[in-house]
Amino acid sequence: MEGVGPAPPPHTRFSLRTKLALLALLLLALPWVGYRYVKEMERFLLDGQREALVATARAVATALHERPQLMGLKTLPGSALRPPAGSPASDAAGPPLPQELARATATDRQSVQEIGSILRGLERTTSRIWVVNRELRVLALAGSLKSPQMPVEAPWWRRALDRVLEPPAENFDDALDGDVLAGGREIASAFLGVSGSRLRNTHDGRAVIISAAHPIWSGDTVLGAVVVEETTNRILSVRNQALERLLLLTLTGFALAAALVLWFATRLSSRIRRLRDEAESAVDAQGRITRLAAGSRAGDEIGDLSRSFSALLERLGQHHSYLESMSSRLSHELRTPLAVVRSSLENLGAQPLPDEARVYMERAEAGLQRLSRILSRMSEATRLEQSLATTERERFDLRALVTECGNGYRMAYPGHAFEVVLPAAPTLARGAGDLVAQMLDKLVENAVDFSLAAAPVRIGLTRHGDTAELSVTNRGPCLPVELQGHLFASMVSGRKGGAGGEPHLGLGLFVARMIAEFHGGNIRAENLAGGDGVCVTATLRLA
Repeated sequence: MEGVGPAPPPHTRFSLRTKLALLALLLLALPWVGYRYVKEMERFLLDGQREALVATARAVATALHERPQLMGLKTLPGSALRPPAGSPASDAAGPPLPQELARATATDRQSVQEIGSILRGLERTTSRIWVVNRELRVLALAGSLKSPQMPVEAPWWRRALDRVLEPPAENFDDALDGDVLAGGREIASAFLGVSGSRLRNTHDGRAVIISAAHPIWSGDTVLGAVVVEETTNRILSVRNQALERLLLLTLTGFALAAALVLWFATRLSSRIRRLRDEAESAVDAQGRITRLAAGSRAGDEIGDLSRSFSALLERLGQHHSYLESMSSRLSHELRTPLAVVRSSLENLGAQPLPDEARVYMERAEAGLQRLSRILSRMSEATRLEQSLATTERERFDLRALVTECGNGYRMAYPGHAFEVVLPAAPTLARGAGDLVAQMLDKLVENAVDFSLAAAPVRIGLTRHGDTAELSVTNRGPCLPVELQGHLFASMVSGRKGGAGGEPHLGLGLFVARMIAEFHGGNIRAENLAGGDGVCVTATLRLA
């Protein structure tokens, strides 16, 4: 008996694994938080670099305090934007013009050398230090913003990352021109007596320069400023390294999380599917109720659901067993009072009675016989089910059995015609021939009750590989829609018995189904294609 569950909702259905995968997308918040942390770290590093540059500018300015003779140096406009001779930046800037050095006084040259020596003592590899007076003339310059290291060919994965992370550029325009001097707010702050700093892009936009300026004092007067510059390339390198590690950790975390979610979802789905399959097959072919085992020992919600189903099925099984045994108990308990009634009627029939009393006696005997047949049929299915467990199987010829049964039906039902179609060769099966004959009796009895008097009942036996099909076809009314799929269940009947007719409890086809399943097959009933009859087919496994 096949159960039909509720139809799925019309909207799109998502499996459990899909829902868990969508839930796992919340892990995307972790790399976002990591990225924000890296950006905050970059800001802190920029603040630290700015403080370090201010400290360097302060140290250089301290060495130049109270030395106004140096700040009064009159350099030529052409030489104001070039590094002093002998400084590390002079090679990159090119040699000074000969006429500029020739026009400089010996005092100027000595002052340049003195300021240059002070700057060279404090310069760093990737920083540039220069001194400017209040006339915005660069008095001295030392250092370079570019790294002295030669570029190395990066591997392919590094080049791929560089497309995303924007690595710091080592080749950029670091020219120091009048716009830098005139528009520098850090220099303006230093001329006002306050240290200042700022971020600016290079002319080609390939690098960012952070600069800090500190005033040079002579008493209460600001004579000039010391400016220290560096690029943010080191901070960008540190930021990119952090982002690379964040990317690596994110990919690794996502891979592990995806694997864990997929494993958990697969295991959970498998348990749910197993529970579903066991719930659908909780009732076996014989109508017995089994116990669920999926997840019964688990301590989660699926285990609780499985144990609840098992407890429910166990109670249903007990009730089903009670109903199965009720017919045998009723037949056993009712046979004694029936015997008393039968003996009383026999004794009463031996006495002289008036004619009116004889009519009532006959009615009582007919009712008693009908009640006896009801009790016999109630216990028939129970006795058959118990006997199937101990029945020995043997080889028998289905063709000979059907031939013998067909001859008997012609004598048992003289008012009906029978058509028997058999194969040419013997058809051997393994089981119990008397049980197959009992099954065929039930099918033929059912066909005779519903067949038209003029139409013959057809009994056919065909062979298909290792199975044989025994069919009984009758012309007459079709199966009602409400009985399709339930015809071979217990206590189901399509007859409408009257008050004085033969009792029908719906056990005949149920007995036929048990016999067919005992022989490794099944049984089905179908309406004829023309809608003028029914064909019942039992499939039996051959020897």
